[in-house]
Amino acid sequence: MMRAAASRADVLVAVSAFTAGRISELLTPRCPVVVIPHGVDHERFYPGTLDDTADLALLRPLGVRSPYVAFVGTMEPRKAVPDLVHAFAQVARGRPELRLVLAGRDGWGIREIREAIADSGVATQVLRPGYVPAGALAALLRQAEAVVYPSLLEGFGLPALEALACGAPLVTTSGSAMEEVAGDAAVLVKPGDTGALADALASVLDDNALRLDLRDKGPKVAAAHTWERCASQHLDAYRQAAGPGVQP
Repeated sequence: MMRAAASRADVLVAVSAFTAGRISELLTPRCPVVVIPHGVDHERFYPGTLDDTADLALLRPLGVRSPYVAFVGTMEPRKAVPDLVHAFAQVARGRPELRLVLAGRDGWGIREIREAIADSGVATQVLRPGYVPAGALAALLRQAEAVVYPSLLEGFGLPALEALACGAPLVTTSGSAMEEVAGDAAVLVKPGDTGALADALASVLDDNALRLDLRDKGPKVAAAHTWERCASQHLDAYRQAAGPGVQP
């Protein structure tokens, strides 16, 4: 279906240069591929202060308390959640107060994640609240000591951008759409490298200057991503597809 669409379209829209490269490589489209990144809802996702009472009140019903490391996303293999669990286990053994919050619905391949938690040796420090209501999601990101998004493959990686908008110190994967979005506002690790992921997480937890630097840079990067800008660029793409003199 995607190959057929690419052969017939007048313009293709990709959410990242990473995705645009994959489209060109796999589908060999005959038309221009326009990169239009996602936006972020800045009225919901904005930086705050740690231990904000309103945020903590939203997190309390979920059983979430500080300090914790957060992951947000569907529990499926390409998110590399078992890698995160193994990395957290390396970091958490000397930090009995630290929790790993895995927020999101179960997807396919959930058995591997459950087994990783059970075998980690720190299962009592892993919290799975399931789907987090929209009102509490930003609070979860804001109050985290770090947000880790170790996904192996994403078209864009919206949870990473939302974490940046909240001023959360972000650890994510290099050579990915997330690196494209975050730039130097995140600590980057090679996908699938559990040891490097543990080292990156430990550096964020231990280095106060690094945490403050990431908290400062994240919202500045996210500020360029708005849904208004995204919509405007889509209109430009529609005009390009429609041809000269046509106003959609």
